[in-house]
Amino acid sequence: MYEVEVKVPASHREVEERLVDAGANFVDEVVQRDTYYDAPHRDFAETDEALRVRRVSRPHEDGETESRITYKGPLVEAESKTRREIETGVDDGDDADAIFEALGFEAAATVEKRRETYTLDDYTVVLDDVVDVGTYVEVETEVEEDEVESAREGAYDVLRRLGLDPDEQVRTSYLGMLLAGDRE
Repeated sequence: MYEVEVKVPASHREVEERLVDAGANFVDEVVQRDTYYDAPHRDFAETDEALRVRRVSRPHEDGETESRITYKGPLVEAESKTRREIETGVDDGDDADAIFEALGFEAAATVEKRRETYTLDDYTVVLDDVVDVGTYVEVETEVEEDEVESAREGAYDVLRRLGLDPDEQVRTSYLGMLLAGDRE
């Protein structure tokens, strides 16, 4: 599967109102802490890949945390942040960290954010408040390779319905922005 993702900087207050007006469904609010790793055998910055351990907690649930490992392949098109993504759940994020470190992987940085998730049509809309980076709206979906272009155009349509301009799209990852010191 391919994740088609379009991300723009935006004020969340206005977007939340437009989501309600558009009939979007609120799904969840979480805090995510993503630890990204550098590989001992190749430079992920050079190959445009990412490997992370994500810990997700829900502010409204006391202490509940889930963890996932994600590999993101290089971008497959220039028009959006579309890439191959492989993800699986793990019982313990700390154990996943220990495994990677034992294999020679080194933690590069940690990205923390508060994320509100909505669904609108066949898309997931997330409102991210990223520590030391800024506030963004992402519209994303997962599709087969032959559906990437139409899914991207659909994501642009969702952005327009929310009063956002697809031409303001940011293709740099939150990790890249954090490491570069970029802040919206």
